Amino acid sequence: MGPRSDEDEFDAFYRDTSRRVVHLVYGFTGDLTVAQDSTQEAYARAWQQWSTVRNHDDPLAWVRTVARRIAISAWRKRTSQDRAHERHGAHDTTGPPSEDRVAVVAAMRELPDPVREAVAMHYIGDLSIDQIAHETNTPAGTVKARLHRGRALLAQALRHEETDHG
Repeated sequence: MGPRSDEDEFDAFYRDTSRRVVHLVYGFTGDLTVAQDSTQEAYARAWQQWSTVRNHDDPLAWVRTVARRIAISAWRKRTSQDRAHERHGAHDTTGPPSEDRVAVVAAMRELPDPVREAVAMHYIGDLSIDQIAHETNTPAGTVKARLHRGRALLAQALRHEETDHG
């Protein structure tokens, strides 16, 4: 295989999969900019190591894992910056998102990290319990428990939100 076909193969991989990775990371962080940036960085790293990554059992799992790790780091940094902006009065100039979206994102943010990760991977990333277990190096039973807990906490948070605003 020449370098051109490697490029074509990678381009097709990126085209077919990148949107799903953005959606997954967005579901996990609730921050679209972090999701897009983390996904781009993960694919850049995949391209740099394509000769190795392409031979993995599941190259997409490699990209998802890298994107999630980058996002977690960026999201924590950004959350600290946002708290500083709130204290010092920086203003957001974008239009307001829908109330439903705000409620879901707020509810997701309240979940403990491992629970939020499992919920995002399963319901947004459309991964099976076994795939999540493999990618997060967690027993399937633990993943099931996290999903169960996540559903319960989200339902409770969203019910609470409806009562407050409904």
